[in-house]
Amino acid sequence: MSWLLNDGHPFTPAQARDLGLTAKALRLHLEQGLVRREFRGVYLDAKVPDSRATRLRALRLVTPPNAVVCDETAAWVRGVEVFAPGRRHDFEPSMVVRHSGARVERTGSRGRQAILTDDDIEVVDGVQLTTPLRTTSDLLRRMYRPYALAAGDAVARAGLVDVPELVDYVARRKGYRGIVQARSLAAIVDPRAQSPGESWQRLRILDAGLPPPEPQFEVVDDFGRSYFIDLPYPELLIGTEYDGREFHTDDEHAAHDLERRAYLSDVLGWRWVLGNHPRIFGTDTSFEDELGALLGITPLPRRWGMLAPKSRRPAA
Repeated sequence: MSWLLNDGHPFTPAQARDLGLTAKALRLHLEQGLVRREFRGVYLDAKVPDSRATRLRALRLVTPPNAVVCDETAAWVRGVEVFAPGRRHDFEPSMVVRHSGARVERTGSRGRQAILTDDDIEVVDGVQLTTPLRTTSDLLRRMYRPYALAAGDAVARAGLVDVPELVDYVARRKGYRGIVQARSLAAIVDPRAQSPGESWQRLRILDAGLPPPEPQFEVVDDFGRSYFIDLPYPELLIGTEYDGREFHTDDEHAAHDLERRAYLSDVLGWRWVLGNHPRIFGTDTSFEDELGALLGITPLPRRWGMLAPKSRRPAA
């Protein structure tokens, strides 16, 4: 095996100095791709493969004995990334303690106090985590509405929660801030969603008072070829899809999407209403206006806009 910094274990900046890496040298290692940052204040030799074990080792360095890893961080440990846009590559570990415990005050970590029962906690490799059910419930009630649904869909898609069980769980929570939002979103969590954009668009459709589409519907042509449509109304031959920045903006993907949709339109009669970030967020209502016109329904006014309010996250 090749030589690894700190024998392949995560390390803090203070430990980096013990390894002979000054702050300047550590920054240089990051720039050269020799080291990667697991999260704020914890680093790892870049040759070490990412895994749940490495993520847990990193968290053990910064998690006090009385703290429970929660929210997006608890999902991340289990291999599900549900960070809101802008926090995916520079996040702070989230930790919660019971109301009787001292709040986590570590720079680079996000700490809060909350109602916690023993059933809400599990220990994995020496790290206390909120259970998948508690984690998903917290994400649904604490995150900005469209991001919350995307998180719930992702956790369900990973098989970490069962939707009926989640609905029952949030229905039984009493005294939690944001629980009304969590209950409304738990009822529409769908593991078939393949991306955050699909989740955002589905929520925009439902919040507009339009009928629920059928996520990831398979269309098979006369030659037996399969085509999946993000959020269609199959009986009406209306297809809605989300063209995200990551997978649909380069020329190759754009050409493929155009060819596929044109074929389904010409041969099978499909009609399209396409979404993207500007059409789903913000004040432009053209997406739901076009879809509503095809469905013969006047959409309801928008309930959420461009950005999550800074004070949106509940304290408990």
